[in-house]
Amino acid sequence: MNLSPSNNTDLERPNKRLKIEHEDDDDDIPTPENTELDYVNLTTHSDTFGVDPVPISWGHPDPMIRGPVICTVRHFSQRNAIGAHSGSYCIYTGLAVAAGKLNPNYVPNLELTSPVFNIPKNPAWSDPKKIASIDPFGHETTKCYSRYLKKGFDIRPTIAVTKAHIDLPECREAVASKRLIPDGKILLPSGQSKCSKVAIEPVWYLPEIARRFGCTEATLRQSIFRMTNGMYPELITRPDIKVFLPPIGGLTIYIWGDVDTIPDEDIELTCRVHDECNGSDVFGSDICTCRPYLTHAIEECIKTAQRGGCGIVIYFRKEGRSLGEVTKYLVYNTRKRQEGGDSAENYFNCTEKVAGVQDTRFQALMPDPLHFLGVTKIHNFISMSDMKYDAIVNTGIEIVNRVEIPKDLVPDDAQVEITAKVFHGYNAGKAYQGIDQSKMLETKGREYDYNKKVMPDIVSDDDNKVGGLDIVSD
Repeated sequence: MNLSPSNNTDLERPNKRLKIEHEDDDDDIPTPENTELDYVNLTTHSDTFGVDPVPISWGHPDPMIRGPVICTVRHFSQRNAIGAHSGSYCIYTGLAVAAGKLNPNYVPNLELTSPVFNIPKNPAWSDPKKIASIDPFGHETTKCYSRYLKKGFDIRPTIAVTKAHIDLPECREAVASKRLIPDGKILLPSGQSKCSKVAIEPVWYLPEIARRFGCTEATLRQSIFRMTNGMYPELITRPDIKVFLPPIGGLTIYIWGDVDTIPDEDIELTCRVHDECNGSDVFGSDICTCRPYLTHAIEECIKTAQRGGCGIVIYFRKEGRSLGEVTKYLVYNTRKRQEGGDSAENYFNCTEKVAGVQDTRFQALMPDPLHFLGVTKIHNFISMSDMKYDAIVNTGIEIVNRVEIPKDLVPDDAQVEITAKVFHGYNAGKAYQGIDQSKMLETKGREYDYNKKVMPDIVSDDDNKVGGLDIVSD
């Protein structure tokens, strides 16, 4: 099969029924085609009769000229993005339709969904080299594209902006121990903190994504098509569509303090970019430093906001270095079962042995939400990652101080992780100076009795049984 993007023009006209509304003569917005297909359409092709996507000029500062992202199922010929809304959760939408719980033609009521605070527009919104993995107008659907909505287009927000109270046991403990002092504005006496939240779904502008990864757009399209087992044939058949909503997790931005101060380089800004780790972040697994580093960053963000600055935590859904939680747990088993036990020396090798690669986060897209907020200077970067640091500063954002996790917050079983990372280039700061080859070789993790296998008793009937099972050692 030829996987090169196609411009096939020899296809028959799609068999579709169109419900077309009347178009105002003085209106430059096209008439929406509300399509009901009576067959399963596997793909579409560029320049086929009837295909007329609403134009997108990615990077244009005027949202009306830039154009809305249309990726719903109602507008067959006018859709200008590949994929579906809601990331990986789009599959559950399909299940809801299959179960008869959701009308596939339902259009959401967006009347009361507009942002509860303003995110000031900044020059990065019109610079594809700064923002190419999110739609900078994704939260302003009802404002910027109200004329499209009134005319009948089904356009969905890809960003939601709200506020919340955050209640963490670590913050309650910090108040009790007087590490944090309630001010009644940012931090309440209960230990709850007031913050602003921004949820973002990924929206990729493929030409710039390809540039950042050092490949051609055709190679990017082919690679995604292959590695998703042909899930998105329009990546090949629709080279005219440059926007892709990938089936991956998005991100959430948590902000303490005044959002309007973020672009001001003279006002203190504290920031952590955190990648999801469900085992640690939610359940407190102590094999890594994820939750303690995250909660330490939140404390520092609160303190910064109380000093009149602003604190930001960006939480990416990149579980297991974007390899997934199953792969991560397989790596854990490999680490604990390898000869000599869990060691800092082989920390990265175990991941590569299982997954074929050490890390698939890459960080090339990570700075985009910082640019969306207007960040140009970070005074306190709560991270030791060299990859994140390099990715951020290479896009023009200045980082003044790099803040390592305090040593007393590192769990015992996470000594393997922190030692391996510092030895291999993570910022040591003052707390982790002196980690050399000998330190790495001597650092070992907790031992589990993983080399004993419990197998069902099928043929043996001897006395070496525990609860009807035979105990077999490797």
